[in-house]
Amino acid sequence: MINLKSFMIGLVISTGFLSNVVNATTTKQQDKITPKVIFFDVNETLLDLGNVGKSVSAALGGRDELVPFWFTTMLHYSLVSNETGEYHSFAEIGIASLEMIANQQNIELTPEQAKTAVLTPFRDLAPHADVVEGLTRIRALGYKMITLTNSSDAGIAAQLKNSGLAQYFDGSLTVQNLQTFKPDLKVYQWAEKEMDVAPEDAMLIAAHAWDIAGADKVGWKTAYILRPGKALYPLANTPSLTGKDLIEIAAQLEADAK
Repeated sequence: MINLKSFMIGLVISTGFLSNVVNATTTKQQDKITPKVIFFDVNETLLDLGNVGKSVSAALGGRDELVPFWFTTMLHYSLVSNETGEYHSFAEIGIASLEMIANQQNIELTPEQAKTAVLTPFRDLAPHADVVEGLTRIRALGYKMITLTNSSDAGIAAQLKNSGLAQYFDGSLTVQNLQTFKPDLKVYQWAEKEMDVAPEDAMLIAAHAWDIAGADKVGWKTAYILRPGKALYPLANTPSLTGKDLIEIAAQLEADAK
């Protein structure tokens, strides 16, 4: 005769075990990162800004320590542009920022010299060593791949052509027509509408913590490339994926696609 008490205890244990298995499987499936559209930042994420730094340093009398200050000043005034509603292209802000730092440091620099120092190298940048392999592997997964940058339409077209990366992308979106810069949430929301993709099906790959924070805030998945000298913003959510380069990000996407 079946012991009813033992049977009920066994049933409860079995049900609990099956429930845990189902929940674990569901969680594992939910944890998979399989976006429909992957947006890519370009400067520093894909392209090496080393030559820009050398050019800016030369314009500032060889003061290498001023180059990071110039870049953060450029980012700072792009946000000022967002808040004041007075749009200027990223290139124009970069040139103006270089002039500001030269004036602050009592370094002689004409507007034309500042323009040449910024524009000449910016449109002819080489990809980081990991980028071609990383893009090739991600493209093989069948994702739609779109660049999303603070550059102008002409600027990104020149960069992709000169770097040989144009072939990997299905299109490019810039802030030129929107006239506000990332990480303004409107940029990401506009991009998802342009690509007709739901927030949860979009992903941003970037090497800038502020860019990752913006994309995360609108519900995108995010992949952060920890380029040398970069760090995550401690007050923001943890990215969906993190890797030291694009190859590591590609490997994680490949694993989730299986």
